[in-house]
Amino acid sequence: MKIILNNYHEEFDRESLTVSELLAVKNFTFKMLVIKINGNLVSKAAYDTTMVHDGDEVHVLHLISGG
Repeated sequence: MKIILNNYHEEFDRESLTVSELLAVKNFTFKMLVIKINGNLVSKAAYDTTMVHDGDEVHVLHLISGG
């Protein structure tokens, strides 16, 4: 499967991945993330059931707080 992840072309040896699987494969470990697939927000509760398919455009944004 080929996707665009954060504006970079990525290739995986699977037909699809859940959002949770994608985060694990790419080692995204931040607790506060915003995920968009093809411009649609994905809620944290849906990470295990929302699928990423060939050709999807995925954005993973890290929310950082501080002061």
